[in-house]
Amino acid sequence: MTALLSFYQTRRLLEARTAGLDAIPLSLDLGLSEVMVRLTVAGVHLPDVGQIAWSEVAHIHANKQAVFRITGPGEIEKVQVFSETFNRLYSLMPTDGAPTMLISGIPMHRIKHTDPMNDTRTKIKAAAPRGRVLDTCTGLGYTAMLAAQRADTVVTIELDPAVLEICRQNPWSNPLFDAPNIKQLIGDSFDLVGEFDDAFFDRIIHDPPMFNLAGHLYSTDYYRELFRVLKRGGRLFHYIGDLRSKSGRNVARSAARRLQEAGFRVVKRRPEAFGLLAFK
Repeated sequence: MTALLSFYQTRRLLEARTAGLDAIPLSLDLGLSEVMVRLTVAGVHLPDVGQIAWSEVAHIHANKQAVFRITGPGEIEKVQVFSETFNRLYSLMPTDGAPTMLISGIPMHRIKHTDPMNDTRTKIKAAAPRGRVLDTCTGLGYTAMLAAQRADTVVTIELDPAVLEICRQNPWSNPLFDAPNIKQLIGDSFDLVGEFDDAFFDRIIHDPPMFNLAGHLYSTDYYRELFRVLKRGGRLFHYIGDLRSKSGRNVARSAARRLQEAGFRVVKRRPEAFGLLAFK
């Protein structure tokens, strides 16, 4: 049995200790469910895991951007994976809702005034998934998971297997592996998209890393491939970032121009979803 704890859980534990409580309901899966845990003078007893000392609770509490996996007394470690292939550190970062992932310290979801799952819902609303959907960059899998609730099939592509190691440790990502209509591919989206037939997808959701990490996924050549594999009447949602910021405006302007060069004649701004919507 494994428990996952972050600042959001340890805050409740420390408040309960101050109040003199001997038991409280607490989530051991980052907010998806709760169980009763016992508080003692020495520490906190977690069902099926054992007791962790108050010093360990304090250590987790002090690391507000980290999630810790507890497998037994004294067996505590951060949920993180280093990718030697891409020289990047991936780690799970807690929020009030679903966790996000830090890529070398940078959150991959919007977390200001929202949470990663609600951030994903705005993308899904703009993309309106149906039929066969391409999710070009898996990440924690939230996009593929929510799209699969509306679409017949979702094909999702992840560049780095280390990211999927984080997904397997994130209980919020479980549907990525359980949903029968999600197909996972490993590799560079730039290369793999070229293997699909013309007009293969009804919808495409393109949520790439920042330009400086994956500039080729913002190129005209890549956009042409997305145009080719999209059915006539289909739509592409392209996450950019805050369109009201200077950098967001610049990236959106150049991306819109290249999308039109690739064949998308209608490209609309969707500032509420932090992206562009392109139609074929």
